[in-house]
Amino acid sequence: MNIKDIAKLSGVGVSTVSRVLNNHPDVKKETRDKVLEVIKECNYVPNNSARILKSNNMKHIGVLVKGIFNPFFSEMLKIIETGINDIGYTMILHHYDTNSLGGNEGEVLISFIKEKRLQGVICLGGNFSKIEEERFEEIEIPIVLTSVDSHMKINTKLFSRVCIDNKKAAYEATKYLIEKGHEHIAIMLGDEFDAGVSNRRVMGYMEALDEYHIPINKDYIVMGGYDFEPAYESAKKLLTASPEITVLFAISDIMAIGAGKAMSDLGFTVGKEISLLGFDGLNIGKYYTPALTTIEQPGKQMAEDCIDLLVQLIEEKEANQNIILETRLIERKSVCNFKG
Repeated sequence: MNIKDIAKLSGVGVSTVSRVLNNHPDVKKETRDKVLEVIKECNYVPNNSARILKSNNMKHIGVLVKGIFNPFFSEMLKIIETGINDIGYTMILHHYDTNSLGGNEGEVLISFIKEKRLQGVICLGGNFSKIEEERFEEIEIPIVLTSVDSHMKINTKLFSRVCIDNKKAAYEATKYLIEKGHEHIAIMLGDEFDAGVSNRRVMGYMEALDEYHIPINKDYIVMGGYDFEPAYESAKKLLTASPEITVLFAISDIMAIGAGKAMSDLGFTVGKEISLLGFDGLNIGKYYTPALTTIEQPGKQMAEDCIDLLVQLIEEKEANQNIILETRLIERKSVCNFKG
């Protein structure tokens, strides 16, 4: 007899049984009584020694990062690592690429937790909407997702999120471009497998176009692979095929810079003959010529909030939360008014 058997007999999730055993306050009395009755009937004795070892001796917090190269995550990681060290824990970092794993981020997360015997996990990036809810219920440690799609369908009581509203941010960005006089607006997404962030941002883009009665041209939606070179090649191909485009909205600053190089190589003067908008607010954008107009994500606050929330969850002082932070437009020189 183990905790999974108790959960099955009680008709609840494994995490609920765990909360009852640990005397969490966030369990309904009716549910608690039901679980305790099953425990009594089955003469179940919890493995207290294992739980004590888990709570007292393990001082590891995992950080699971999607993608090897992401400067936005790199800046956040510096803050997260410092925060983890400051509270007396050790950070265990793991990068992964779901394109080679069939997009199965959930299994990567579960394997990471089991192999490293973690007390908590922060996930940077990814799309966990495919993971079955029952699989999340097997996890007895707190999970905080950040820079992940803010509209996942699974039960958000099973984990916490610190994120932005990606659809709203992309909508506001596209609206800004339209109000600058642009109608032929292209958008560069990450990759075709990104059903989370890219999907929400393209939805915001299309919503703004629709609101202003601008037809959606599918040829204007391209992939840039979240890197300089594929963004460069994609932008070059796009602008050669559709020279009427007056602005490109890239959903990462790295792709924007790659696309800007393609614009220059094709003979366009960025910020005068053609416009370019990025997303993230990376420092590198200030040193691009012309300086990159971008949508800034509050990376520092996201990283600090992740650590603060995870500590509260580990110490059982707080329940799971869904924190949505605001973005802001940083207006520089790469977007100009379109005069027609």
